[in-house]
Amino acid sequence: MRVVYMGTPEIAAKVLEAVHEMPVEIVGVWTQPDKPVGRKQILTPSPVKVLAAQYGIPVYQPERIKRKAAVAELKALQPDLVLVTAYGQLLSEEILRIPPLGCINMHASLLPKYRGAAPIQWAIVNGDQETGVTAMMIDEGMDTGDMLLKRTVPISPEDTAETLYDKLAEEGGFLMQEVLDRLLKGEPLTAEKQNEAEATYAPMIQKEDGIIDWKMGARQIEQRVRGFYSWPCAFTSMNGQKLTVLQAKVLTETDILGSGLSAPTEAETVPGAVLSAGLVGKHKKLFVQTGNGVLQIEKLQLQGKKAMDAEAFLRGVDLSGKVFGD
Repeated sequence: MRVVYMGTPEIAAKVLEAVHEMPVEIVGVWTQPDKPVGRKQILTPSPVKVLAAQYGIPVYQPERIKRKAAVAELKALQPDLVLVTAYGQLLSEEILRIPPLGCINMHASLLPKYRGAAPIQWAIVNGDQETGVTAMMIDEGMDTGDMLLKRTVPISPEDTAETLYDKLAEEGGFLMQEVLDRLLKGEPLTAEKQNEAEATYAPMIQKEDGIIDWKMGARQIEQRVRGFYSWPCAFTSMNGQKLTVLQAKVLTETDILGSGLSAPTEAETVPGAVLSAGLVGKHKKLFVQTGNGVLQIEKLQLQGKKAMDAEAFLRGVDLSGKVFGD
């Protein structure tokens, strides 16, 4: 079986690694053009390109895959199947007709939920307890094709976007191996249409999404801390400087009783207010009032400084009477 693989980020490289273990011939890899990265804007290849080069697979990087030259290159390879994971470009109807077995995409959600660019982050931000990966036939829409196979992955209370990304990358590789195994054995893959009434969208993350609105509840903010880690991260302001929250915990009633927190003063009822009860004693803790409940910040980073745990941070900074985001 002649296979063309399309993908760009690390999750796509993990899936390519799994596909490479299967008894198929990967005749070409399509990935996005090299992009400038970092302060020095160094032109950097995608993780998929790096891995394909290690495997000795020809790499194609058209600016627009729908252009005639790119389509002609794909046709010349005569693929039986095209596999896609987070490629970053939509395929035209002309491309979808090229491989006899069709074009199959691995999407990192349980479709039709979280179509779009950032399903992993939004699943955590929205407080979902599970997510997964879906193999689907590609059509001309945005993740709207018929579903073939799914694998479910639980979201733990400690999961960040990074840890969940790794879990889904591994499951995505297993999913694509199962697809190939069935096709190689001639076993049928039943296509199931997506229920449009249940469809949701996971838009691309913007830097502004990381701004903490302290009027939100403690649980909502904690989910954003985990869901937006490690970009753009959840952040607020302190004395005009950016303060990034890297790890946080929602205080339960039991936690509050054990922490020695007393009823907040009138000034401390304002969302974003630092509660003075945590600022005293040998082991200082950073408690912040939210619109609903108290959030304990466990790890943070002030603009221009190194990340540190809250206790170390409080040794050098007086937060008495401080309101974040002011």
